[in-house]
Amino acid sequence: MTATIKDVAREAKVSVASVSRALNGGGGVTPATAQRIREAAARLRYVPHSAARSLITRRTHTIGALLPDLHGEFFSELIRGIDLEARSHGLHLLVSSSHDGEEDAAAALRAMQGRVDGVVLLSSPHVDAAFLKANLPDGLPIVLLNSDVKNGADAVLNIDNFAGTYAMVRHLVDIGHQRIAFVGGPKDNYDARQREAGFRAAMAKFLPGEPVRVLAGDFGESSGYVAARELLAMKSRPQAVFAANDTMAVGCLQAFKEAGLAVPGDIAVAGFDDIPIARYVTPSLSTVRVRIAELGKNAMELLADLMDRPGLSAASVHTLGCDIVVRESCGAHRGGATITTTKKIRRTSNR
Repeated sequence: MTATIKDVAREAKVSVASVSRALNGGGGVTPATAQRIREAAARLRYVPHSAARSLITRRTHTIGALLPDLHGEFFSELIRGIDLEARSHGLHLLVSSSHDGEEDAAAALRAMQGRVDGVVLLSSPHVDAAFLKANLPDGLPIVLLNSDVKNGADAVLNIDNFAGTYAMVRHLVDIGHQRIAFVGGPKDNYDARQREAGFRAAMAKFLPGEPVRVLAGDFGESSGYVAARELLAMKSRPQAVFAANDTMAVGCLQAFKEAGLAVPGDIAVAGFDDIPIARYVTPSLSTVRVRIAELGKNAMELLADLMDRPGLSAASVHTLGCDIVVRESCGAHRGGATITTTKKIRRTSNR
């Protein structure tokens, strides 16, 4: 039979209250008694009843993460960063996705209610202030990732997409590329909009006489492949292609390889995110580095702070800076170099 807290108390020759205090990290027991209780619990293989404990502490010791999708290296790295930091706080992670749209996201958040002490939520098109108000209970700590939600209530942590894209265009221009095409992401995606805005601003600044070529993409590898095929059909082929994420850049590399083009000899390629595979493709991919696991870690740190200080005002915006990582694919011949473009983390405003 499963051991109970009463069994542990009997084994350790203490009260049930003493067992509860010792195993939950409370005071009121001596170090020697606490050690005797832990040893008794270990011998009996006692596992605290999480539901009963939650009724007493009002905490589930679990946090939720809702992402638009779970497929791909970006999401796996993000989850890894969140989970590692959660574990350091003694918390467990409950993950769900909203890839099928608003109803899926709403159902996932409703399912988490009562099961989590806070939520990390990565931006998606349907997540706005009205959606959050309708689907989250008042007072539940939440951290929004890569979001333009302006509700004056929640903590927001964004990647500096604009500055990272701007810096990569400047780098491509500095090493001699004039005709640069950009493969964008989904039109309703916040990151994609910011990256395209950075591209357009940099082109206007550094190459004012050049046409701005922006091709449609959806952040998937196949859309990068299709965009590259479109570029191959142009009369005036660009000298460089900058994809709004690394996954699409990998699709571009494959299309150029099939067409017999050498990268970077015939055409340069750059991406965004620095997913783990970026350094291992051939040629290795120059990219805008987002410290993805660190993004998850920082989001979890913010959330833990809000959970530990319930009276703390959550309203704030934090920005995670990016670096330019120069590898083989851009033609700079500085493989492995890193150019710092923005500060690591900055808090930009209180709302």
